[in-house]
Amino acid sequence: MAAVYQDDLKERVRSANDIVEVINSYVPLKRAGANFQACCPFHQEKTPSFNVNPVRQFFHCFGCHKGGDVFNFVQEYEKISFPEAFKRLADRARIPIETVGKSESQKNRLLRESLYELHERLAEYWHGLLSRDAAGKEGRDYLERRGLDEAAMRNFRLGFAPQGWDTLIRWAGKQGYQAKLLESAGLVVRKEGSDRLYDRFRRRLVFPIQDLQGRVIGFSGRLVDDQDQGGKYINSPETAIFRKGKVLFGMDKAREQALADGKIVICEGQLDLIACHLGGLTNVVAPLGTALTPDHASLLKRYELEVVLSYDSDGAGRKAVKRAFEELARSGLSVRVAALPENSDPDSYIRENGIAAYRSLIDGAPDYLDYLLDRLFEDHQQKSESGIRAIVDGMREAIHQNNNEVVTDFYAQKTAQRLGVEVQSVFRSFTQQVKPKHRDEAPVEASWKGRQPVDWLLEALVGCGENFPLEWLDQNLNRDWVGDELVLRALDFRRDNYYEGHPFELPRLLELVEVAEHRSRLTEAAMNYREVDNPQKQLTDIVLRLRNRFLDFQLSEVSRESAGTEPRSEQFTRLMKRRLDLQRFRRQELKAIPDV
Repeated sequence: MAAVYQDDLKERVRSANDIVEVINSYVPLKRAGANFQACCPFHQEKTPSFNVNPVRQFFHCFGCHKGGDVFNFVQEYEKISFPEAFKRLADRARIPIETVGKSESQKNRLLRESLYELHERLAEYWHGLLSRDAAGKEGRDYLERRGLDEAAMRNFRLGFAPQGWDTLIRWAGKQGYQAKLLESAGLVVRKEGSDRLYDRFRRRLVFPIQDLQGRVIGFSGRLVDDQDQGGKYINSPETAIFRKGKVLFGMDKAREQALADGKIVICEGQLDLIACHLGGLTNVVAPLGTALTPDHASLLKRYELEVVLSYDSDGAGRKAVKRAFEELARSGLSVRVAALPENSDPDSYIRENGIAAYRSLIDGAPDYLDYLLDRLFEDHQQKSESGIRAIVDGMREAIHQNNNEVVTDFYAQKTAQRLGVEVQSVFRSFTQQVKPKHRDEAPVEASWKGRQPVDWLLEALVGCGENFPLEWLDQNLNRDWVGDELVLRALDFRRDNYYEGHPFELPRLLELVEVAEHRSRLTEAAMNYREVDNPQKQLTDIVLRLRNRFLDFQLSEVSRESAGTEPRSEQFTRLMKRRLDLQRFRRQELKAIPDV
């Protein structure tokens, strides 16, 4: 049974293991200004992007985005659990370990570790069946029909779940796994009204779903015979280690090339993705049978990637493109669309035309607004009043998502030219619901370009010293303006430490953050933080931008709602009053930050 350690003992072990000394014993470090640098031990690179901060005792790689404290480094490098890393560092510092009673968090940690182990071993079992067992012949035949070879099977660790209600259950029993763990993993289903369990995945080709660290966290299964009952695809349900709306299939394999190209391709299905990867186009990912979520957009925004959507050419695919653009545009991402021929998907297109033709399609993909304009002119008669209205309304809705005056003007000209009407009339239509530009917007400084105010706030929260004006922030920042779970968590941690009289220590915050991507954001923010000449003005600008962004959204919602409301109605009067209140609030100045 794993031991659980007291917080003060963790701090003793952490303090006794200087992170520079520990990492230098694995990877030779060289001084680079205030930090130490090396070529990253977690990915291949020629120019050092791996940084270690000796003062704050954390590391961060700007290439693969791994980061954390000394415990995280040993875990990642040695591929071991936290208790093992803790013991190794305690032994290094010659600190005796004292165990205490098992806490709820430790139980959760042990559950996750058990789930990781179970998923890894099951992936190997199913892969073995598909590769060489008679029970996997159906799966091999299906892959052959789809033109996929052993390279696809091997690179994506494809497996096969054979027919039978309890094949997995019997295998798991022989491996010593209890039914309760199988239920926690969502691998078995309990029959309603009874205690009987049966396998979730049966007679399906299985795709292991991996996180950014390459750990198997769930499965996606596809029928090999479309005549069988059940959905064509089924996924693992959400578990302690798997959240479908946060994972993009193939991101662990696509990230390196996507970062190198500055571009990522999103397709709809796993087989589409595999066809791309086998052809050498490796910066391709796929959502897991769901529309793109804010978490997906946030992940891509963190890497500042241009997105190319390559969805099926049918009606459902076009609707999915529209929804994806709306979600991605809200995060400020640039979106292009690689439109496929009718009745085609990436997999079939590559098989018929070759990977070079598909690459050309991706490279020549137009911006979403150009794609949309073409589709609107295909779908509507531009010589009729209803057709003109549909085209202008469709473009206005998309431009409202983009919210850029230059883009609005550019597409007003393009739309007007194709319609044969005056530019100003189209421009007025486009700007009816576009967020207004206010004169009191804080001036844009060079350092703000391409950045989000929440990123700056996070950097200030984890990078600024003990003179951080937390009381002023409490009085002037509304949590609703932030809209970022990790930033709010960092704010709460800093506030709790401040009012309890404890110093802010980044390693203690990292210890509380369980998601590796969130730890990466924290260490990257701390590494990016720079002292400025006027920190009070910088923080005021951050809060002002967060507030105004939130109020602009509220104003746009009022405009949208009032557009369809009778001008003399009570509802219209109420909306106009709300607009005035919002505009008045937006003009208010923030209280000055007192000097410290």
